[in-house]
Order: sequence, then structure tokens, then C-alpha cells
Amino acid sequence: MIENIRLSFRGILSHKMRSFLTMLGIIIGIASIIAIVSTIQGTNEQIQKNLIGAGVNNITVSLNQGDWPYDYSMGIPEGIPTVSDEQTEKLGKIAHAENVSLFHSRQDYEGVYHMASSLSGGTVYGIDASYFDTAGLTVQKGRGISADDLLHFRKVCLLDKDSANSLFQSEEPVGSTIEIHGEPFTVAGIVTEKEIFEPSIKTMSDYYTYSGNKAGRVFLPFTVWPLIYQYDEPESVIIRADRTENMTSIGREAEKILNETFTSENYTYKAQDLMEQARQIQQLSESTNTMLIWIAAISLLVGGIGVMNIMLVSVSERTSEIGLKKAIGAPKRAIMMQFLTEAVVLTSTGGLLGVITGIILAGLISQLNGTPVAISVPASAFAVVFSMAIGIIFGILPSRKAANLDPIEALRHE
Repeated sequence: MIENIRLSFRGILSHKMRSFLTMLGIIIGIASIIAIVSTIQGTNEQIQKNLIGAGVNNITVSLNQGDWPYDYSMGIPEGIPTVSDEQTEKLGKIAHAENVSLFHSRQDYEGVYHMASSLSGGTVYGIDASYFDTAGLTVQKGRGISADDLLHFRKVCLLDKDSANSLFQSEEPVGSTIEIHGEPFTVAGIVTEKEIFEPSIKTMSDYYTYSGNKAGRVFLPFTVWPLIYQYDEPESVIIRADRTENMTSIGREAEKILNETFTSENYTYKAQDLMEQARQIQQLSESTNTMLIWIAAISLLVGGIGVMNIMLVSVSERTSEIGLKKAIGAPKRAIMMQFLTEAVVLTSTGGLLGVITGIILAGLISQLNGTPVAISVPASAFAVVFSMAIGIIFGILPSRKAANLDPIEALRHE
């Protein structure tokens, strides 16, 4: 076998241009498949990262009216209780849930002021002491909301950077006072994301999908919420999963727990299933790219036919050599293995060059599209093995022809 491989490389190198042109179909096919698979994986990673965020595996479960989140500015929905301590305990025991927090939220267009500055369109949150840790937020300046703030109904609040910039252009926010619907609140701190993440936004569709609310957020203690808005308002729930893959199952279990205390045709708790959104977009992307893979596979078929053709030419050119070997006792199996090995070496070399070309091509596509490079090692290994299989399949006919040559006729061949 080692001798056959050595002879194969010698034969390939003795006809460099012909060998390269023969391998070109294999190289193009393998490179195309590697580049497409890498692009699919990179795009899927970008989609998941954009929808879910940089490792912040949060699931938000809120009350919906039909298919839309309920607007609490319309009042308290009839027959919907607040989340009980027993339900909160059950939510905390969901498999793979690391942390759970209850909160209220309201998009407020005219209620938040500091001097002459307003936070139009910002979102006000009523939160508990563990909300920031659950939501992936950290206090950058000042302090957070403590258990004492909740217990003593203290009118303190925290701002994110967007709301701080809107309300305090040059003034120091921490320690200052803002008004929320006429009630004074002292700014206790500034919060920011634990992991700064900016989604890739290239179209208006991306903007509406990923950008979210940039008007700013205001966080105040859960217990003072009724002083500004309304009493007995049902809460939303935010849950942090241990892994991204577990977000969907946690959301479904949380929906079941929250919906078990009431029955209503109009209202239901629903999880914001970002994993399902990501999966649907990925499936749409993959269905398109699968067709491209099949198109690329056609070039592999063409490359295989080219290998078979050149091996038949090689058999014709080396007819006298084959006759001499058979005359001195070389068995059919040895002749067949020699030419089959040469076909496999030819296609394997093309496969390796195709993988290298595909990796380079994937990098170029990544630079142009702005998506991560995600080289699939299994796909690369499969591509090389597949190219070897092509060599075996399309090398059998030339090998059998060489092995079945009549030695006397072969020796007479000019």
C-alpha cells in the first residue's frame, strides 16, 4: 500500500497541470460546501446572539391578552390574581432555572421628569432585590435596591445610561431627584449590562427585531409601585436559565405554573420564546442554504467524472507497463489496487485543498457579511472522507479495466 501511494504521488507530480485540472472539480465542490456550512453556522450563532444576547439567558413571562402583552394602563384585568408565594417557590424549583424575580413594567410617555427634561417613551420597572442579578444588570455607580428599601417603601430609583443621559445632560445623577407622576424619587445608582452587547443591525427589520427600547429605563422598589400606578397589579416574571438550550423548556414550565390559578379565554401567561424565534429564522436560513449545498454537490459529481476520465486515459497511456507487470506475475488485485489507490490519492488531495480553500472562503464571506467564522470540524473531516469515497467509486471502472487487460495485447500496445 505504501508503495502504491508513493507511485500515485509520482504519477500526479509527473503531470502537474493535468492532475490539478482533474482535482479542480473536487476542490470547488468541497470548498463550496465548507464555506456554505460555515456561513450557516456563523449566521445561526449571530441570530441566536442577537435575539438572546451575549450569554444572558433570560426568559420573560408576562400576561397576554390574546397574542399581545396586556396593557396595564387599561386597568387591572378581571379574575387575574397576583403571583403567590407558592407559585414563586415553584418557579424557583424549575429544572435548570438559576434565579427568578417578579417585576412590574410600564412604558411611560409623560410621567418621568427632572427639571425641564422628560423621559418620553421610557420604561419604568418595579423590581425586587434580586432583579438585577437575574436580568444580567450590574450597578455601575451608587448602590442597588436593598431589602430595606422594599421593606420601608423608600422612594429611591436607579437609572440606566440612556435614561440618565436623557434626564441629566451634564449634572451628576446619583443623589439627585426625579419625579415620577408627581412623586419625588432619589436616584440611588446607575445600572448597566453585565456584558455589553450590540446586535448586528443592517436593515429596518433588524432594527425592530433587535434594537428594543432605547428611550431608557427607570428601576424602583417593587413595594412602591402602587403609589404611582395601581394596587394588585399582576406581576411579570423573569427567569435566568443555566444554559441557552434550556430557555424554551423553562418558559413552558413557567407558563404552566402561572396559568394554573385561573381560567380565562382572553388572558394567559406566555413566555417570550426567543429560542423558538431564533430556531425559526435559522430554519429559514438553512432551507435556502441546503439548496446551495446540493448545487455545490453537483460539482463533486462532475469532479468524480473527471477523475474517472483521467484514470481511463492513464490506463491507456500505461498499457505497456500494465502488460509488463502482468507478464512477470503481478496478480489482478495488485494492478487494480495500484490504480484505485492513485484515484483515491488524487481525490483526497483535492479534498484537502478544497477544505483549505473553503476555510479561506468562509473567512472572506465572514468579513463581507460581518458574521462570525464558524468552521465545522466534522464537516471538514466528512468532506475529506467523501472525496476519498469519490475516488473509490469513480476509480473502480478504470482499475477494473487495467486489471482485466490481456498481458500479450498490452505488451504489443504502442
